[in-house]
Amino acid sequence: MVPPEQTRRAAGTPIGGQFASTSRPKTTTLSLESDADPARSLPEPIWPPISFESHPWESNAAGISRTEWKATRGPYVAAVVPQIASVHDIQLPGDVRVLAEEAATEIARFDAELGHDIAPFSAVLLRSESAASSKIENLTASARAIAIAELGDRSRPNATLIVSNTKAMRAAIELANRLDSEAVVAMHGALLGDSNREWTGEWRDQQVWIGGRNSPHTARFVPPHHDRVPAAMDDLVAFMARDDLPVVVQAAIAHAQFETIHPFPDGNGRVGRAIIHSLLRGKGLTRTITVPVSAGLLTDTSTYFDALDSYRSGDPVPIVQQLSDASLRSIDNGRHLAADLRSIRQGWTESIRARSDSTAWKLADVLLRQPVVSSSLVQGELGVTVSNSFRAIKRLVEAGVLNEVRGTRRNQLWEAQHVTAALDAFAERAGRRRNT
Repeated sequence: MVPPEQTRRAAGTPIGGQFASTSRPKTTTLSLESDADPARSLPEPIWPPISFESHPWESNAAGISRTEWKATRGPYVAAVVPQIASVHDIQLPGDVRVLAEEAATEIARFDAELGHDIAPFSAVLLRSESAASSKIENLTASARAIAIAELGDRSRPNATLIVSNTKAMRAAIELANRLDSEAVVAMHGALLGDSNREWTGEWRDQQVWIGGRNSPHTARFVPPHHDRVPAAMDDLVAFMARDDLPVVVQAAIAHAQFETIHPFPDGNGRVGRAIIHSLLRGKGLTRTITVPVSAGLLTDTSTYFDALDSYRSGDPVPIVQQLSDASLRSIDNGRHLAADLRSIRQGWTESIRARSDSTAWKLADVLLRQPVVSSSLVQGELGVTVSNSFRAIKRLVEAGVLNEVRGTRRNQLWEAQHVTAALDAFAERAGRRRNT
């Protein structure tokens, strides 16, 4: 399946402010409890599926073959998302319910484990989650490139976009206590404000589609017409405000509903995964760190996209299962990364030759969250003079902690290669399919 963010945009035809069609699914009462065998699948549909409606389309023959032009003539069909804020509960098989509860327990435990650690794991995991979420959209960059982009270097487009995604993730967490429409728009602005400001600040005002080439006729999925987006997002915000649902289940459903609405011209996948973290923080499941859920989803992106398709067809079980499994996988990977960074820091303790009050030791701690530094960054982070910043850098170069990666006098940069190697290893593990 084409990743959710690879959308096409075109001018649509207004259909009025109505949210659901006359065939709107009725409010459904569902239960998390099941007397059936926990391993059995429940009858479908167990969740209100999307419906569809037709819209006129003006086909443009310029630049396409006659065959393609014929295939894109006439009306197209777009989705109509059901209201979910009033759905009483979410029916799940017993084994999936237990899996979601296990994921919630492990997320809280992981947060407690690393939240008060001396190493800056909050910043490290936030950047790692941003990189993994971007990789789902085929945006990849090395840990070194990302760290350099964080210093303001815009020469690597993918790395620059990943840094913007980190800003969106940070905004999602900061806005966790008021996850309303304005907060979602702000997350999107943090993501694309530097690269495509014209797409930010409001919901989309055009029809978009996923897959296909010149029109929505051949698309894999056509999200709702843009006139339906504001009401659909209001309903989703009301669903996210509920406090009567298991948090991991609620986050999975909210994410799938957001991806189905597709409220922006671009960036929907990355914002949608940021919303997961906003919910986890807002509901109190995490307090200090970001669980790199996207790193878990990277193990099998095809299954993740298929789960979104299943949700649209009225089956939320696969997306709940995917988010739960991804959380558990990412926690294992995150613990591995934390152990690697602790080991690296311990190794530095044995190799750095400096007084205990030396700036070099303070710089070593900075390198765990910012593995590429410049003299100006060291000055700003540690509040030292130019000469003292260079003195600290020199000590770490002599200890084998830092290596120069850019040698111009005007823009010298140094890299903590052991740290970037650990971050790249985390990313590699995230994309590796587990043996079953």
